[in-house]
Amino acid sequence: MRRLAAVLLMCAVAGCRGGDLPVTVEEPPAAPPTPLRGPSLACESSGVRLPAMPGALTRAGSFGRLDSLRQPLEVKGLIWRESDERVYVGVVCGVRRAEEFATLVARSTLTAYKGRPALRWTTRTGLSNFMWLERPGTAVYIAATPGWAAQIRQIAAGVTPSPARSAGSAH
Repeated sequence: MRRLAAVLLMCAVAGCRGGDLPVTVEEPPAAPPTPLRGPSLACESSGVRLPAMPGALTRAGSFGRLDSLRQPLEVKGLIWRESDERVYVGVVCGVRRAEEFATLVARSTLTAYKGRPALRWTTRTGLSNFMWLERPGTAVYIAATPGWAAQIRQIAAGVTPSPARSAGSAH
């Protein structure tokens, strides 16, 4: 639209007649599609935005407890499923220091994810678990049954920090 206005203004100033200049109107380029995003989960004033879940996973409920934790902490999570397979994604609230985080789950392997402390473990039922300390007070938890365990990294890569709208929100 600006280009058309500029051409018309130029014609008016230069005294152009209507047929002297070909006028083409170009549509503005379409905005790139925004990536699909999932819900937000939050602890206190900090939260994370989850990615859209891959494949044929559909939302199947929520959870508020992790049996693997050595201490009682607030947990807020969502469950997705496809047939008998499940993916769990949530936040664990209240862990402030890396030293505290490192001892949070018995028989887990301490590693790093994006420069932050992370834990990996597998439960007796075969559930693969991964959790990292996103920031003080907020750890991100992802778990999957064997059929979806290979997708944990992809899901983790799509988690982004977001301001919390309200504590514990699952938007």
